[in-house]
Amino acid sequence: MLLFGLAGGLFRGVQDNYLAWIGIGKAGRGVVEFFRELPGLLLFLLLAPFYRMAERNLIRIALSISVLGVLGIIFLGSSAVPTVLFLTIWSTGEHLIMPVRRSYAIHSADPGKEGRALGFLKGVENAGKVLGLAMVSLVFLLPKVLQDRDNGGRLGFVIILSITALIVFFAVIASMGMSRSSGSLERKRLYIRRKFTRYYGLEMFYGARKQVSFTFGPYLLILRYGAQTEYLATLLGISALINIFFNPVIGRIIDRWGYRTVMIGDTVILFFVCLLYGFAHHIFSEGTALTVVSVVFVLDRMISNASMASSIYVNHISEGHEEVAATLSTGISINHIISVSIALVGGLIWQTLGVELLFVLAAMMAVGNTLFAVSIPRVSSSV
Repeated sequence: MLLFGLAGGLFRGVQDNYLAWIGIGKAGRGVVEFFRELPGLLLFLLLAPFYRMAERNLIRIALSISVLGVLGIIFLGSSAVPTVLFLTIWSTGEHLIMPVRRSYAIHSADPGKEGRALGFLKGVENAGKVLGLAMVSLVFLLPKVLQDRDNGGRLGFVIILSITALIVFFAVIASMGMSRSSGSLERKRLYIRRKFTRYYGLEMFYGARKQVSFTFGPYLLILRYGAQTEYLATLLGISALINIFFNPVIGRIIDRWGYRTVMIGDTVILFFVCLLYGFAHHIFSEGTALTVVSVVFVLDRMISNASMASSIYVNHISEGHEEVAATLSTGISINHIISVSIALVGGLIWQTLGVELLFVLAAMMAVGNTLFAVSIPRVSSSV
């Protein structure tokens, strides 16, 4: 997970600026995100062929798919269509590993310490991201790379993506040493049960929140405030560095105070985050607005990790490991139903009606998410 976090930091550090480099605009960014999120929407279908496979083996396959995606962008990604195609392949591996790593961590943890296990897992991933994003910033400050960028080249992107492919390859090798959590877990293709209704609702809201904040937030910095690759990578690196220590804290809070408390706190903060994203340039001067949005950007990534609370909620009301794994993968598919729709509609809203309305709608979704979280029964969590 440290290696995957490192690779993810490298890739995420250049993704948005690379899309801007090939000419993707506001509405186009939404279209790209539609295809990037499509594997998440179809996750239950992607997992179907591996429904009896051990989690560690599925992690290995997911990493291998991600390698192919990165290599495709390196060799064929100088224009929009092939870039989007191979970005989708990278995303396929990324989405396959999402529910598996969470269920692996939960099933490997001692009873009552699942939140700490997830917090530790995310902390390790963020340690990797810090290293990866620091490398992005350093590479894009090299004189040769700066000169190439001024001439419209993509040397810096190719260097970072090549390092990413190499690291994911090493992650595949490292995954061969993973121990089994508790045998093979059968994963149903689509697992819908009435008792998980609130979880499905939370995932839909999270899909909308993630799309607006994580997709259009970085693009707002690039298109509205002129953020270069090294600036965005630095912000992402700061976020990941903070989260190394903050994620375990969230995990302990979940174990101590319960997942419901964390869910509510996350969505309340998100409401104000969205409003500042949309209106900072109206309230503050240009330079101050950039600072405010940058701080909000980091805060947004800090509170997003509270989404692990929903995984603990699922584990609490599930009857076994198999049900947890199946429900988590189904939840990811459900949040992507909203996510892919928001990707397309959000880009068009920004293009035609302005970024302010886009983030006002996101703030309203945060309110809906809060109401959903409040409806979850209180449960006392033991330390």
